[in-house]
Amino acid sequence: MTLSPSDRELVVAELGRDPTPAEEALFENLWSEHCAYRSSRPLLSAFDSEGDQVVVGPGDDAAVVALPSADADSTRGQDRADSDTYITMGIESHNHPSYVDPFDGAATGVGGIVRDTLSMGAYPIALADSLYFGDFDREHSRYLFEGVVEGISHYGNCIGVPTVAGSVAFHEKYVGNPLVNVACVGLLPKERLLTAAVQEVGNKLVLVGNGTGRDGLGGASFASEDLAEDAETEDRPAVQVGDPYTEKLLIEANEALIDAGVVEAARDLGAAGLGGASSEMIAKGDLGAEIALERVHQREPNMNALEILLAESQERMCYEVRPENVDAVKEIAEKFDLGCSVIGEVTEGNYVCTFEGETVVDVPAEYLAEGAPMNDLDHEEPPEQERDLPEFDLEAAFEAVVGSPNTASKRWVYRQYDHEVGARTAVGPGGDGALIAIREAETGLAFTAGADPNWTNAAPYEGARAVALENATNVAVLGASPLAAVDCLNGGNPEKPDVYGGFRAIVDGLADMCSTLDVPVVGGNVSLYNDSPSGPIPPTPTLAMTGTKRGYDAPSSAFEGEGTVLLVGAPAGSLGGSQYLASMGGTDAFPTLPGEPKAVVEAIARVANLDSTLAAHDVSHGGLAVTLAEMVGDAGASVTLAGEGGHAELLFSELPGRVVVETTDVPAVREAVGDALPVAEIGVADDTGGLNLSVGNESLAVTAEEIRELRSVIERELE
Repeated sequence: MTLSPSDRELVVAELGRDPTPAEEALFENLWSEHCAYRSSRPLLSAFDSEGDQVVVGPGDDAAVVALPSADADSTRGQDRADSDTYITMGIESHNHPSYVDPFDGAATGVGGIVRDTLSMGAYPIALADSLYFGDFDREHSRYLFEGVVEGISHYGNCIGVPTVAGSVAFHEKYVGNPLVNVACVGLLPKERLLTAAVQEVGNKLVLVGNGTGRDGLGGASFASEDLAEDAETEDRPAVQVGDPYTEKLLIEANEALIDAGVVEAARDLGAAGLGGASSEMIAKGDLGAEIALERVHQREPNMNALEILLAESQERMCYEVRPENVDAVKEIAEKFDLGCSVIGEVTEGNYVCTFEGETVVDVPAEYLAEGAPMNDLDHEEPPEQERDLPEFDLEAAFEAVVGSPNTASKRWVYRQYDHEVGARTAVGPGGDGALIAIREAETGLAFTAGADPNWTNAAPYEGARAVALENATNVAVLGASPLAAVDCLNGGNPEKPDVYGGFRAIVDGLADMCSTLDVPVVGGNVSLYNDSPSGPIPPTPTLAMTGTKRGYDAPSSAFEGEGTVLLVGAPAGSLGGSQYLASMGGTDAFPTLPGEPKAVVEAIARVANLDSTLAAHDVSHGGLAVTLAEMVGDAGASVTLAGEGGHAELLFSELPGRVVVETTDVPAVREAVGDALPVAEIGVADDTGGLNLSVGNESLAVTAEEIRELRSVIERELE
């Protein structure tokens, strides 16, 4: 861990001397891409993060958003001054660690985002994981996939936080660098809100949780460089090892500490360990600190100052505590069998760390936490796709697309997750999104997360716009109105102009559509240098979005067998970015998105809330053919498609902002939609099961069992 020559020059100029070894390592980690966002921060101003419902926006461990009060007329978030109930939203990546050690890398990603939730004073109530791997037919991709899912399920199940939503995608460009993005929602009454900014000189800094070991050393700098061929062996010491049982104790201890009113500020120990958390707390409070590193409770012998400062050992929190409350904090930590160390206090000076009487760090906290220079990088605009479509064969295309691992059932994944713990899950995984009962505000909270690398690989800007619209549609299909979003922006090596051009495009596309939808992006994470000897990943803008509605009911995502089947939305679009082209070959321009996307989302939510709506399911990944196949269960449907465009476009275009609806009252749907969207009667649901599909002069009949067999490719291969 050494600073680059140019960064070292800046540090020397600021300090007026050479940095100590501990200072140099601390600057190297906190000024890394992973912590300082040196290549992305200049772009992030594109996001609109403000709104009446936003209590805490970007910059803290998690964002905080106000929910509508029980007697509010609107289903949208309201002025935070009038709300008694808040949620937190956060999202993190654990990409490099999950390649090196898939189980521990993914597990500690869950632990980290949960502690981000704790540090705001909230109790974690739901998780969503968005996972991206290389081709499913590769043995190593399946090894990583299985290990990551096992790590997420083990940690989440042990701590008792339900995993209710997410996504899984396979793409050849993730072969050498998978992505593991985890989002968390927490719940708190407004009076329990904490932030990371220290409050007052003389208050103590108290470390609570696991003992500090040597695991995770240099994790922040490791996450800020390309993965090498020998990363699985050489970089293993940079991967943390999690202990979910200690995390569960920490969750409950955090609740007790807040209930007792003995915490003034909090920060979880993540990237750059104690050095990162404590210096950032001090910088946010515009104060200083004196920390005695030898006071930190340790689980390994003979640790030196640098190891104590930078180890990323898990399940640890740093609290600011008034001197008179220190004993109460110790008692609560002891009650939950957690370690507790009073490591220092808040001062008016620099950020100072000593070790056995010797000063090893003495720097301005703000310069350390916020002083990294931003990068000015070249970029190339992404190329446009030409139209080159394969010859259409209905049966072959249906089998290839519906049976693709990308569009197949993810039941093998989510059945390993406990999505019922906590007794809040009204709608669990397997559909468009989750619905969580927030009884404190008599509100249903919709929660969805994901992206589609086929979209953003083909057209980064338009693909990212589509990701935002698709997540908003997932919320609307549950009858909810979008509330807020957080993003995890994943890219390759930004020093490559073509890679940085694609990354810039996904930032702009996501920001533009979220602004158009009036959805504030209240926080997020950036993960760059997702590059390996096999090349860079596709630019991947994972979005996690919440929405609210009155009550906890939502229409089914499967046919009920009693109504008319409608397509609410445009009938077809071009095929760029589709699974059809990924499976069958060819290229095309990305579909043109709706001109009034906010009106589209609002109309879909109105339809979902009609008493006559029996089922509703969005059209996105795999197109209309996959949506219809997913809706087949005990009941099925007979569907006839006609309209502009070819048969492939009608069935397999992935234009978002469309839903298939089963209804007993077609006029009511048309009235609810108004002029926002076209509504077409495309068939009738029945109780015989299966799908009878006619497109022009071609037809296809598949039974429910045949569809289940097609969609079970992941289960067949992994069981």
